[in-house]
Amino acid sequence: MGILNKLKDQFQSPSPSYDFPSSTHPTPLGPNAVFRYRYQRGVNLGSWFTLERWIASHPFRNAAQPGQSDFDVASGKDAKKVLEEHWDTWMNEGDWRWIKERGFNSVRIPISYYHLCGPLPEVLKGTEFEPYHHIFEGAWGRIKQAIEMAGYFGLGVLIDLHAAAGAQNADAHSGLSKGKIGFWDKHSNLASTSLALRFLASELSRIPHVVGLELLNEPANNSKLQGWYHSIIAEIRGIVPSDFPLYISDAWDTQHYAGFVGARDDFVVLDHHLYRCFTEQDRQKDGYAHANEIRSGFRRSFSGQSDAAKGNIVTGEWSGSLDPRSFPPNIPDTQKDAHRREFVKAQLELFEEKTAGYWFWTYKKQDGWDAGWSAKDAGRAEILPQWVGGKRYRGEPPVGVKDGEIKGAYDAHTSYWSSHGGSPDPTVFAPGFSQGWDDSLLFLSHPSGPSKLGFTDQWMKKRKIEFESGAHKKLGKAAWEWEHGFRQGVEASLKVCTV
Repeated sequence: MGILNKLKDQFQSPSPSYDFPSSTHPTPLGPNAVFRYRYQRGVNLGSWFTLERWIASHPFRNAAQPGQSDFDVASGKDAKKVLEEHWDTWMNEGDWRWIKERGFNSVRIPISYYHLCGPLPEVLKGTEFEPYHHIFEGAWGRIKQAIEMAGYFGLGVLIDLHAAAGAQNADAHSGLSKGKIGFWDKHSNLASTSLALRFLASELSRIPHVVGLELLNEPANNSKLQGWYHSIIAEIRGIVPSDFPLYISDAWDTQHYAGFVGARDDFVVLDHHLYRCFTEQDRQKDGYAHANEIRSGFRRSFSGQSDAAKGNIVTGEWSGSLDPRSFPPNIPDTQKDAHRREFVKAQLELFEEKTAGYWFWTYKKQDGWDAGWSAKDAGRAEILPQWVGGKRYRGEPPVGVKDGEIKGAYDAHTSYWSSHGGSPDPTVFAPGFSQGWDDSLLFLSHPSGPSKLGFTDQWMKKRKIEFESGAHKKLGKAAWEWEHGFRQGVEASLKVCTV
């Protein structure tokens, strides 16, 4: 806890009134931008702030009935003491080191609108949590400490609004146990959520290692959701730049929202959650069958969705969990682990090939052994690989290697197109290749640890603008040649410069 204690004195809670500053200038591409554009390999810090009883039961010891949600905890005895004790002890320095040493480069932190009431009291106005300001007023300071602690270890942070006013889904992790979706029912719910998201975007966009803001976790899909996405993104873009990543849930309709994301020019990312343990159909397949399905039919459909989103797609939640009925009867635990291991392997293969990142749900559980849901237990059981961080950076290659790679790729490019009808302007291929190579090394050599470019299309958009400005020419119909060169430069550098 030593580092945590040192950090506590560095952060003061903002004043109760909040003015939204205008910060709409895009961030120049460079080392600070690497956090947001790199391939994200992460874990969720579930039940740290937004509680789930099956993950952490101790904070529910005095909760009011039915004892399943943050509202129930807040309604119970000694709620402020219980919550602050949990917030201060759930993560320690050893936990952060474990995450970093396994090769993860980011964490997703689920929080809720009521956790913002310290600096933003009006966020509770007209909501179920309005009477509980005194209980949650200390949460935001601790969330800021969590963000800083992650940065100390070179980890990116995705902040996820897991619970919105009124509840955006019927699960207790939306803050309420009533099983009713009330998010759309009152203007005060929408106003609270808008205020919360604008506040978070304004605060977080200034911190380079904050990789994005997720607008709403797993909202129930309806005819209003897409319109709300349009309007809330427009509100946020009025105060933060278009290259600050905003993550949206696919609301279990991946194909539709992949097209929604792919049609946008700003940095919006689609979050798909992949679980195979909740339906009757899931229960009829063992781990190997699930793995085979992921590698075949699901891979093909997901590939199309990734293409529709122009690569701006992640898996914000996934696990190694299988329903107990998925296993053949009477098999030993070691064989169950083998099923989970193959299931996890298939998922990781898919994510590395077709997404820009993932976050395992969840980092740890309070009680008992659970190698399906706890990353720490899955690591001990070697269900999760000992190292998830991808290939290691071997250093910049000798002088002349890059030039040789460019020449070989350029000769192959021009030879192919000369026999296939020609191309608009082959001279732009080599500059694209060179830029892709250099940018890939920027990611591989980053001080926070080696990584690869994840949001390639989003990064290329900005680099193309820079190239056109510097070369004083529009790429026009030759844009695809520059892009081909860029992609090949990235791929070549990964082959040459990693092991």
